[in-house]
Amino acid sequence: MKVSDKDESIRAIFSDGVFVAGCPGRILLEHVTSKWGLLLLVVLSEGEQRWSALRRRADGISEKMLAQTLKTLERDGLVSRHAQATIPPRVDYSLTDRGNELSALLVPLAAWALQNADDIINGQDSTET
Repeated sequence: MKVSDKDESIRAIFSDGVFVAGCPGRILLEHVTSKWGLLLLVVLSEGEQRWSALRRRADGISEKMLAQTLKTLERDGLVSRHAQATIPPRVDYSLTDRGNELSALLVPLAAWALQNADDIINGQDSTET
């Protein structure tokens, strides 16, 4: 049985790295593709956002999860935190250059999910008619 060129190209790109437990790429994928990680990266692709705006846009996120996810994405070098010494304190978040590069890949994924969600969730694939 012949392995397709596509399979060979995928194997060459990943060379088992991302499939090994504990691989840094796999850890990063967990951060980026978590429900809240993906949504926050997409929201921040629109530009700098305040904490409260992020909380409103990511409807349903708790303050704890928002803080935890933003800290993780900041530690990964994808999000920048800008604290201003005002009363009350103001904190703005934005994407780093690497975060912008990543969000350019995630926005089409989120758009695809939105476009196909109803058919998939309802068990109907509109391409198989």
